[in-house]
Amino acid sequence: MSDTITIAPDIVRLISVSKHFRVRKDNSLKDRVVHLGRLGKSFRRDFVAVDDVSLTIQAGTTVGLLGANGSGKSTLLKLIGGILSPSTGHIETRGRMAALLELGAGFHPDLSGRENVYLNASILGMTREEIDREFDNIVEFSGIGDFIDTAVKFYSSGMYVRLAFSVAIHTDPDVLLVDEVLAVGDETFQRKCMDRITEFRAQGRTIILVTHSAQQVAELCDRGIVLKDGAVVFDGETRAAIGALRDVLEGRRVGEAPPEQTVHPIQVKQVELLADDGSLTKSVNEGDPLTIRVHVDSMKPIDRWELGFSIDTPLGHMVLASNTEMLAHRLDPITGPVTVDLRVASINLGAGQYYVNANAAGVSEPSSHGLSQGALFTVRTREDVTVGTVAASVSFAGSSSN
Repeated sequence: MSDTITIAPDIVRLISVSKHFRVRKDNSLKDRVVHLGRLGKSFRRDFVAVDDVSLTIQAGTTVGLLGANGSGKSTLLKLIGGILSPSTGHIETRGRMAALLELGAGFHPDLSGRENVYLNASILGMTREEIDREFDNIVEFSGIGDFIDTAVKFYSSGMYVRLAFSVAIHTDPDVLLVDEVLAVGDETFQRKCMDRITEFRAQGRTIILVTHSAQQVAELCDRGIVLKDGAVVFDGETRAAIGALRDVLEGRRVGEAPPEQTVHPIQVKQVELLADDGSLTKSVNEGDPLTIRVHVDSMKPIDRWELGFSIDTPLGHMVLASNTEMLAHRLDPITGPVTVDLRVASINLGAGQYYVNANAAGVSEPSSHGLSQGALFTVRTREDVTVGTVAASVSFAGSSSN
C-alpha cells in the first residue's frame, strides 16, 4: 500500500482584493455648512485600507495578521468574514465562520441574556435545534449564571463580552476569525479565550488571528502575514514574520539589515542554549539555570574584547542583559574560533517565548558584530498564579478590616 500525501483544500481565497473608503475632511457641521456647494469634492479623499491583496489559506491552518496600527489588518479580517464588501477583487470562503471581531454587536440591550443568545446565535448561522442543544454549554462557559434572564443593558462590560464570546465559539465554526479579542476582559477570561482557541487549533479548525502580541502569534500560528499601508509585505513562517514586523515598526524595508559596520574583524557565528546537564535545549522551567553558549570567530588576532547577550520578548522588549565587562571578567585574546559560556543561575521569567541576542566587541581592535534572534526558547512556569514577563512566587498573605 503506497503512502499518499493529502493536501488540505483552500478554505479562504482572496483575488486582487482592495477596499477603499471615502474620508471627509470637513468633519464638523460648521465646516459642512461653510463648504456646502463650494468645491465639495476637494474636502473628500479616498483612503485605501486594503490594497490589491491576493492570498489563499488552507483548511486547518492558523494564520496571524500582523502590522502597525492602520495597516489594514482588521479591515482585511472583516472582508474575509463578509462584514465588509471589497471595492475591487473577489473573495471565496467555505464552511461556517465565527467572527470574534466586535463582540456583542448583534445584542439588543433590552433583551435578556437568554433572548440574546438565541438572537445572536441565529445571526451567526445556528438553527433553533442547535442553539437548544448548546445553550447550557454557552451559559456555563460564559459564567453568567442567574443573570442569563436579566436584560443585557444591566450587564457589566465583562459579562457582556464573556456571553458574546461564548455564543460565537459554540457555533461550531470551520473558520474562526479573531480580532484583538484576547486583549479584552480580565486575565482569567483571556486565559480561557487562549485555551479555547488552542483547543480549536488542535481540532484542525482554521483560525485567522489579528493581534498586537507577537508572542501569541509565535505560540499559536503556523504562518504570519505582515501588512503595511494595506498591502502584504511578508507572508511566510511565523518567526520570519515577527522579524518582518519589527522591520516595519522600525521603519526598514522587510529583510533589510539594520545599519551596522560593513567590516567585522570579530563575528558572532551562533548562539546555543544548554540545560543544567549540558544538553542543548529549547525550553526551560521557571527558576531553572540556563547556559548561553556563543560561538565567536575573528579575522585577525584581538588582544582585548568583550561579549554580551540580551533576552527579548518576540516584539523586541528587553527583559534581561549582561556582558563580560559588567561581570568584571577579562576574556583571553581571540585569534580564531572560540566559544564562550554565560550562565544564568535562575531563569525568573514568565511563561512564554523569548529570543536571545548576542554581541561581540573588540576593545584593542575597535569592532563590533551582533547576532539578533540567535536562539529561541520557551519558559514554562511551575504555578499558574502570575502573568507577565517576570516570574515570582505570589501567595495570599491575609486581610484585615480598617
